[in-house]
Amino acid sequence: MKSDLKRKDASLVFLILIVLLVAGSGTAAVLMMNYDSIEEAILLDKVINTLFIIEGRSGKPLCSFVLMYYPATERAAIFDIPGETGLILKLKDVNRVDRIDTVYQPQKITAYQNEVASLLGIEIKFSVVFDIDRLAKTIDLLEGVELFIPISVEMFDSDPPVLFSSGVSTLDGDKAVSYITYELEDEDAYSVKLRRQRFFYAFIKRLEEQNEMLKQKTVAKFYQSFLRVSMKEKERVRLFDEYAKINIDRVNIQTVTGITREVSGQILLLPAYNGSLIKDIVHQTLGTLTQQTENSNRRVWTAEVLNGTSTNGLAGRTAELLKNFGYDVISVGNAPSEYDKTVIINRTGMEETARNFGEVIRCDNFREESLEMVEEDAQNLNYRADFILIIGRDFNGRYVTGG
Repeated sequence: MKSDLKRKDASLVFLILIVLLVAGSGTAAVLMMNYDSIEEAILLDKVINTLFIIEGRSGKPLCSFVLMYYPATERAAIFDIPGETGLILKLKDVNRVDRIDTVYQPQKITAYQNEVASLLGIEIKFSVVFDIDRLAKTIDLLEGVELFIPISVEMFDSDPPVLFSSGVSTLDGDKAVSYITYELEDEDAYSVKLRRQRFFYAFIKRLEEQNEMLKQKTVAKFYQSFLRVSMKEKERVRLFDEYAKINIDRVNIQTVTGITREVSGQILLLPAYNGSLIKDIVHQTLGTLTQQTENSNRRVWTAEVLNGTSTNGLAGRTAELLKNFGYDVISVGNAPSEYDKTVIINRTGMEETARNFGEVIRCDNFREESLEMVEEDAQNLNYRADFILIIGRDFNGRYVTGG
């Protein structure tokens, strides 16, 4: 009798455990269904990074861009990732310098996404991929993209002919694809890159403008089939609702810079300072996106660079460095005399803005000009820049060393 009761008790306990397990699994399933990683990022006050890839017919990225967006300020930044960027990659258990897009696989982009994240020094949780043919269909769905074409293009010997008139044009899907894929014999790599950046900018802007239309049931089912994403459909819709808040006209596209060299028979772009420069640029960009001050990121800050050393060309090279960080260098020249210490003349009246400028080269030696002096200069038409950087002998070409 006691043994029967024990068996019944054991069976009851076992049944209760099964019920609890099933209930727990059901609850977990419901929570997973309702989980929204975009909402989580917003609640945790995170920058949302998304990798956009336009995939060529070769199965490799024609171009790749990382869109960084901070919901609290509704600000964004875009980084262009050239496919020819050279990195040390582990391929078939052997480390070698190769193109970053070597690791790209169309249906499994995780390795490529991780390499891009490592290059920029950030976490990338989301990706959006358009292959070239579906990109054309997406653009037709958007009723075209508006582009400014600076120079007319006429190629009658191609099939089909490539014809673009200069000025503002609205391109349909086929014309847009032709715009980012045509090749001219005398066109340099920088011009091709600039053309594709111009297209991506216009494409993102059009996605923002047509965001509500793309969510309509009759349209959404087509649009969803035109792209591959690393998130649930609900999360993608939520993400693009956030992107629609971006003032895209204030967003600049930055890119990886470095030295172009031939390595193992191919031309590679080797990131400057072994990749530390692009990480520094990203770090400062993220700092700008997340600044809550009223005046931050409302304008492009200007700079004048003066060489206070005997090293020829140092001001010009430093100007290029500042441009990579988003500053507009309006003048480059020589200081009236040589300087032992690098100095920054701050004409903005804003300490935090000046400190951000100084962080680019690790300079904390500031001289302030009062707002009254700046206003007087402006009235006299002598106002030249927000910052005057005078390079001293303590500057090694990248940082102020203090030595």
